[in-house]
Amino acid sequence: MRIGVMGTGAMAEALGGAWVRAGHEVFVGGRDGAAARALAGRIGAAGHGTPAAAAGYGEVALLAVPAGVAPELAREHAGALAGRTVVDCANALDPGPGGVMLTTGPGESVAGLIAAAAPGARVVKAFNLAHASMWDRPADGFGEVPPAVPFCADDAEAAGHVGELITGMGWSPMPAGGLDRAAYVEATAAFVIGVWWAGGSPRLAFPEAPQAPESAA
Repeated sequence: MRIGVMGTGAMAEALGGAWVRAGHEVFVGGRDGAAARALAGRIGAAGHGTPAAAAGYGEVALLAVPAGVAPELAREHAGALAGRTVVDCANALDPGPGGVMLTTGPGESVAGLIAAAAPGARVVKAFNLAHASMWDRPADGFGEVPPAVPFCADDAEAAGHVGELITGMGWSPMPAGGLDRAAYVEATAAFVIGVWWAGGSPRLAFPEAPQAPESAA
């Protein structure tokens, strides 16, 4: 696929680099031209330029910017993003005295705000539950059971695009419902990141139940 990455930070580098390694054609767009050029060079991107150029580049656009500016960036480039799969990987979080809290309003999600700002875009929430360093892992670096990437999407083709991106990185797609479920995935990030910051291991909170035996015939 052809993917326009809008942003030049850690997530842009980690995801953009993973997609280049998986054989996709990536274009880096940033407001800071020097930063975009440097990032494109580090990950082996096909090109670099402005956020507008990245928004109109290919089938998929990644909004790899802070949650507070993502909806406005989507609104600014809504025309170019129309009809494209737009991946939102942001978390709207704020560390408080009692722990990590969401900064979105009740029932809101960053993904939903992006979709409202660019109503023609096919927004998908994904890649927000793991640290940027995890996306740098090689596709064969997880053993027999690849970790999962939960994602929320309303559009079947957009879901297919993201599923292909996830699989090519060596991870496993985990459909988590429509975009109206994105708020739950973002709230999960608040919990998971809070546990990490406290020095704990979030995965210990999700043990799998043993498979129930089949009923006797």
